[in-house]
Amino acid sequence: MTAAIRSALALAAAGLFAASTAQAQEAFVPKAKGTWMLNVRATEVSPDAGDPIVTSAGAATGLRAEVSDDMMPTIGLSYFVTDKIAVEVIAGTTQHTVKAVGPGTDVEVHKTWVLPPVVSVQYHPYPAAKFSPYVGAGLNYMLFYSDKDKNGFKVKLDDGFGYALQAGADVALTARYSLNVDVKKIWFETDASINDGALKSKVNLDPWVVSAGVGYRF
Repeated sequence: MTAAIRSALALAAAGLFAASTAQAQEAFVPKAKGTWMLNVRATEVSPDAGDPIVTSAGAATGLRAEVSDDMMPTIGLSYFVTDKIAVEVIAGTTQHTVKAVGPGTDVEVHKTWVLPPVVSVQYHPYPAAKFSPYVGAGLNYMLFYSDKDKNGFKVKLDDGFGYALQAGADVALTARYSLNVDVKKIWFETDASINDGALKSKVNLDPWVVSAGVGYRF
């Protein structure tokens, strides 16, 4: 967990301490069929790129495509279809810089915003526990927008579907509020066309999505 995520988690705990004291006499509300759960999180998206850039004919250039990390707020909304099975939708957007990196080369070629909504089915084995872990799996869609080319390069990235695995936990703070820690691994590959196809790369973004925040059950 990054320092920024740890800080967000600590601030959330401090901000809810007074509320937990005031609601100490209120009965704990477990997860159950029909429950809605809203999570507001600080999320870091860390792509695992580094794929080779080649010519239109497939010849090696010695360069690779690197993609920067970013951290932004995100929202997750879950609905429990049974006591242990929930469907979650997350929404958020991050901005990433694409670089061409190689021997003697480290240049920015593109900057883009990414909207990567994920829909997952989760399994919560202990829905009535105050420490309630879960696992999940689902699909995502990567949508690139507000692109900005850099340093004379022209880059096009293809949108598309990927899939995700998820693990996390909710830790009760009050009757309805909880801390949430969530980790997702997303597998997604995009075709990058550079300078109208003169150069290209098949970029495996495959980001880790690490989040911490506050949840509310209603």
